[in-house]
Amino acid sequence: MPLYEYQCEEDGTVIELMRPMSQADSPVEDPDGRGRVFRRKHSTFATGAGAAAGGSSLPVSGGCCPCGKNRGQCGAG
Repeated sequence: MPLYEYQCEEDGTVIELMRPMSQADSPVEDPDGRGRVFRRKHSTFATGAGAAAGGSSLPVSGGCCPCGKNRGQCGAG
């Protein structure tokens, strides 16, 4: 099941819920019972390393070299 984020319109509190996609926009009960209204927000995520951290923004698959080839096959050593 997908994980969705919901934000309170009044105080900005954000909660996360695992729900079926068919219920993504269904009303969410206030977990503290205070009657607050929560609306689904568009989530974003970041990885631990990226171009800003000096790493590549593209995934490296296989091999021992950042180019993806095995050691000794690309001439990088």
